[in-house]
Amino acid sequence: MTRYGPMYGPDITFLGVPPCTVEEPVTYADADVVIIGAPFDGGTSHRPGTRFGPSAIRQACYLPHDGSRPSLALRVDGLKDLCVYDAGDVEMFSGDIERSLAALETAVHAVAAAGAIPVVLGGDHSIALPDATGVARHHGLGRVSLVHFDAHADTGDVEFGSLHGHGQPMRRLIESGAVRGDRFLQIGLRGYWPGPDTLAWMAEQRMRSYEMTEIVARGLDTCLTEAFGIATDECEGVFLSVDVDVVDPGMAPGTGTPEPGGFTSRQLLDAVRRVCYELPVVGLDVVEVAPPYDHADITAYLGNRVVLEALSAIARRRHDAETGTPWNPTQPLLDDR
Repeated sequence: MTRYGPMYGPDITFLGVPPCTVEEPVTYADADVVIIGAPFDGGTSHRPGTRFGPSAIRQACYLPHDGSRPSLALRVDGLKDLCVYDAGDVEMFSGDIERSLAALETAVHAVAAAGAIPVVLGGDHSIALPDATGVARHHGLGRVSLVHFDAHADTGDVEFGSLHGHGQPMRRLIESGAVRGDRFLQIGLRGYWPGPDTLAWMAEQRMRSYEMTEIVARGLDTCLTEAFGIATDECEGVFLSVDVDVVDPGMAPGTGTPEPGGFTSRQLLDAVRRVCYELPVVGLDVVEVAPPYDHADITAYLGNRVVLEALSAIARRRHDAETGTPWNPTQPLLDDR
């Protein structure tokens, strides 16, 4: 795998975790998690710039890049309690989407086959197709459910004459059989796309899509609990896909297709924590961070914290499974310190 350090930023790892190389499994044989960069924005329909996302997410932190981040809330260190490596960026040429997506799928599958959880830093949302497919190839096609945070359904068919793009990966995943439509949970949809024909197709696939009006009326926690019950039925694992535009652009301006009226940053972090603590997550991606439109690195910081929240929750889930002591979110910060 080629690291795109000279092209898209310095050749650094996520907050200082050790590097590895996807083509050399011995370099991550003991990994619990392998981070992969997908610097691709060749599937965008509006504003490009997410090719710079992986570098921005890796760097966005005011603390030392020392490979350690103890969580105040979860009382674990997601970068230390898990064995985390960073494989650098997959070579993804924006002028050839099929070749680029194939290279990413190969990398993700290699990580999953090695027994680690692939965490992919995007990149536009077209990368969800190879990400979830690569994981499903290892765990079983149709045996991995998908929890999808996004303002947009991404279930378009042919856009700009192409089957691939950041508005189409969810349709391609279902059509290919990698993910079942009735185990596809979308959370945070809003706005004015897609149209009736696409919504009808989604209904035919028995997808469950939570639009923001329903979430506001019923409550986010209620909707998540319902979605979790569906996600764990007849599936061995869960793939989590987080598009930062699920957050209101007032809190995440650095993205290609901003849609007002979304989550707060706090809601997204809490939701990601719940997913990764309560569900058997076997892969995840964080996409659509576009630094050219960011202000004061707001969106890059959010993307970084989404990754940290996910890793911390996975570490806490494993800790609790080993000790039999569940995490208590009401415990005061300094209690038992």
